Amino acid sequence: MTKFGVLHHCLSYARHVLTAWNTTGEAIHSPFLFHIVRFVMRDENSYYRFADIERRRAYLQACEDEIEMLDFGSQGAPGGRPVTRRVSLIARQHLESPRVGQLLFRLTLFLGQHLKRPLNVLELGTSFGITTAYLAAADSRNSVTTMEGSEAVLKVAQGVWRALDLENIQWVQGNIDDTLFTYTRDWDLVFVDANHTYDATMRYADFLLPRMTEKGMLIIDDIHYSPQMEKAWQALKDDPRVTTSMDLFHCGILFVDRHFLKRHYRIRI
Repeated sequence: MTKFGVLHHCLSYARHVLTAWNTTGEAIHSPFLFHIVRFVMRDENSYYRFADIERRRAYLQACEDEIEMLDFGSQGAPGGRPVTRRVSLIARQHLESPRVGQLLFRLTLFLGQHLKRPLNVLELGTSFGITTAYLAAADSRNSVTTMEGSEAVLKVAQGVWRALDLENIQWVQGNIDDTLFTYTRDWDLVFVDANHTYDATMRYADFLLPRMTEKGMLIIDDIHYSPQMEKAWQALKDDPRVTTSMDLFHCGILFVDRHFLKRHYRIRI
């Protein structure tokens, strides 16, 4: 991240802290959304798989192996920019935080319990598979599909899943701009952590919003990463297909259930 990016991120965080509701759910009318804020986001229990997954993170952060990878991110070329990087550097700088990963686990667990059936879960941007592991560990009956552009990165992630004995993960390797749009199924929970640009985020969301189930959650990572991502978040929460949205700073959640009121919440977690 550039110096401008760091400054923007700090200012955005300060603004969020000053304007976010440190809510426990009292102002939220929907019982479903109230439960998410009051009992899922505020859940401080450490579930049994958390320690296993965090041990794999620690292993990656200490791994000095180098991999040759393709970067399809916000600075990458359309066909991917080849780079050589140490596993430890990628793990320290780019893996999602334990806080967000564990929130994804809790959201997935809650949604499955609410719907009383296995879920179809999608992740855009696998990286080393730590967030994928949190999504898959919530319930072994869920089907988790994750998409990653770089084959070398995906191989590291596959090693993580094998070490954790996670067998409910399907992976798709290739540029997400090519692979995503071949899928026509409906999704219960989607986590978007891929190309952090306005155009890509809007393109992914425009394709995914009509394909979310009624109680589905479309979660966009790093919504305050840059002015481009903030512009995309503003457009998405104003989208008429979105009813309720929640800004958690680290990520944003979009809901499409027509029974919900058109509301936007800023929440500190």
